[in-house]
Amino acid sequence: MERYIEPFKVKVVEPIAEVSRDERVAAIKRSGYNLFKLRAEEIYIDLLTDSGTSAMSDNQWAGIMLGDESYAGSRNYFHFEETINDITGLEHVIPVHQGRVAENLLFQTIATKGSIIPNNSHFDTTRANVEYQGAKALDLLCEEGRDPGLIAPFKGNMDIQALKDLIADVGTDRIPMVMITVTNNSGGGQPVAMANIREVSAVCREHNLPLFFDAARFAENAYFIKVREPEYADRSIEEIVKEMFSYVDGCTMSAKKDGMVNMGGFLATRDGDLAERIRNLLILVEGFPTYGGLSGRDLEAISRGLREVLDYRYLHFRIGQVTDLGEQLTEGGVPILRPAGGHAIYLNAGEFLPHLKPNAFPGQSLAVSLYVEAGIRGVEIGTFMFGGKDPETGEERTARHELVRLAIPRRVYTTMQMNYVGQAILDLYAQREAMRGMKVVKEPAFLRHFSATLEYLEQEETITAS
Repeated sequence: MERYIEPFKVKVVEPIAEVSRDERVAAIKRSGYNLFKLRAEEIYIDLLTDSGTSAMSDNQWAGIMLGDESYAGSRNYFHFEETINDITGLEHVIPVHQGRVAENLLFQTIATKGSIIPNNSHFDTTRANVEYQGAKALDLLCEEGRDPGLIAPFKGNMDIQALKDLIADVGTDRIPMVMITVTNNSGGGQPVAMANIREVSAVCREHNLPLFFDAARFAENAYFIKVREPEYADRSIEEIVKEMFSYVDGCTMSAKKDGMVNMGGFLATRDGDLAERIRNLLILVEGFPTYGGLSGRDLEAISRGLREVLDYRYLHFRIGQVTDLGEQLTEGGVPILRPAGGHAIYLNAGEFLPHLKPNAFPGQSLAVSLYVEAGIRGVEIGTFMFGGKDPETGEERTARHELVRLAIPRRVYTTMQMNYVGQAILDLYAQREAMRGMKVVKEPAFLRHFSATLEYLEQEETITAS
């Protein structure tokens, strides 16, 4: 059995509060059964997201002390730009305070009502930013990615034939760009093969369509390419990354993931005209183009984090920690999306709670129960997150899969804490038949999972929902 040993040592620790079960019950009820509304001190192990929750290195903290807070022309911006130019080969670099702003600026610039943005799988903020412009966010996930139990190396791939069919059906005028999310977050953190990236790029170039990455977890995707595509076994992570980006015209990135920082992001492109249009919007909503809503010290921390994330030893441990948790759960019979993804374990709530149908939100019920019983916060990725009314038909949507994502922060939790998480889930699985469905009682127009209020269904309502 392979051992995944931390390639770092701990210098600073943060105490974790002890919150009793009764206190957790009161907290989740006060929060309208929405895990996003809990207070951080009410949580023991926080796996809500790996976005902005990483532990920064001593090197990054040292860089923060070198922050140049000049309004325009900060030296940290030029280091930031140089780093991204070198790693990605993308010439025009636009800083933003987080990834969804990059998405908003991009789609506000290129998308119009009636246009279609194909992706392997859009994440929640990506989809919302596309739909806010009146465009359609279309998922073209490969067939393997639709089966949560199937063991396949690259379940995040885009369906190439589906992309070709879409272009043939609607023409290129309605498709302002194509996007690939690496790794495929909504598809279970599953990687995209270099061969698939290359094929998508060839289709896009044939039809003169720009291709962008959602690059939040680009280094983790590169690791999977190295270990799962034989021709890349002897290539460095940096070499693989450079080839990945050679096939695209631009990217959006939340640096809160593989940038290894608590805040920040960027948009990068080869298209100078597009960059100029976006910078004009940036000044309105984020700030001057050499800081884009970030302090100089943040820009420096990102620059250093983007280098650190390319370290194979770090990635081997990072993904190994997720793999170990997945194996612990699988051995105990818990249904998860397989194989384990790069940054998270996805519990298959539909199979975990087969007595609850999608309109009873089994994923949310499972996530709430995991918090109440063990103090662990995850997030539902299913009908609660992706449902709601379809903007075209007005009908209620259901998700392809009912999942609970347990996203592992980078360099934060120990192996012993991950073992606690695994045992807590196994204990919960033994009492799964007692879990009740839920219903939404108040929700906003967009991204309801962030702020909606829920209640438990009564027993007879749960039976009806089944």
